[in-house]
Parts: sequence; structure tokens; C-alpha cells
Amino acid sequence: MATSPDLTHLSSFGRTPVRLRLVEDAAPGELAGVWWPQSRDLQTEAADLVDHFPGSAGRVERLLFSRPDWDASATAEGGGVRSIVAARGRVKVGSFPHDDTHLMIVTVGGGRRLKLHVIPSAITPAEGEELLRGAYGVDATSTGAADGERRTDEIS
Repeated sequence: MATSPDLTHLSSFGRTPVRLRLVEDAAPGELAGVWWPQSRDLQTEAADLVDHFPGSAGRVERLLFSRPDWDASATAEGGGVRSIVAARGRVKVGSFPHDDTHLMIVTVGGGRRLKLHVIPSAITPAEGEELLRGAYGVDATSTGAADGERRTDEIS
């Protein structure tokens, strides 16, 4: 699943581009990437992820989230939100009541599921950048990989 850096998509209201790194060749069930949302607002961040998810990775059809990563509105009594509204339309979301895995499971076309580790939005910019850079041992400034290294691509 090759993705390429794309810094042209800026979110509205002064937001920075989506901060996402994907592993090109993640096997089913393996961690497929890391995502650093800008806030704990599920609607805003999930819509940003959907709207700027690399097309080469697939069209986002559904999201499953870990409740501790988001504000109470996403985890309210009765199951919380069931969908978010992205620029391309409504996308179903769900969660498990006691899930504390800090994952966002992105289901793309064909039912393929990509596990993204969610970096806490409240950490310092230096810590977040370090976590993005350190993901899978690949330098965040490079979209290539050294011999024998697992290749990732970044959108930051």
C-alpha cells in the first residue's frame, strides 16, 4: 500500500495536514501505521482522517475507535456516536465498551482492516514528532527505506 507525501491538503480553521504514517506492507492483523490527531474531538479528527486518507490505501468505509482516546461525547451512555460526517459524506463508526487499545481500526474497500496506533493529541509537539519519526524505525523525513528496512510513507 504505497502512499506518497501530500502536503497540499490542509484542513480548515488553521489545522495542520493530517499526521499519519502507514506501513506499506503490513500483514493482516499487524499494526499498519500511526496517527497523531490534533484534538480529542472524534467528529473533527475522524473526518480529517477520512478526508485525507491516502487514496492508494483505499477508501475509508468504517472506523472503530478506542474510547479512552476521545472526549466523553464519543463514549456517552448508549454507545456514543454511530457515524461521523466527512466532506465525502457520512461514515459509520463504532467502539467496544471496554476497549483501551489506543487503536483506530480503519476498514477500507474490500473489507480490509488497517490498525492505526493513536498518539495522544495532548502530548508536546516534540514528543509527537519523535513518535511519528520513530514509528517502525524509519526517519520521518524520508519516504524511502534503507536496505532491509520496512518501508513507510508519511503524510505530515
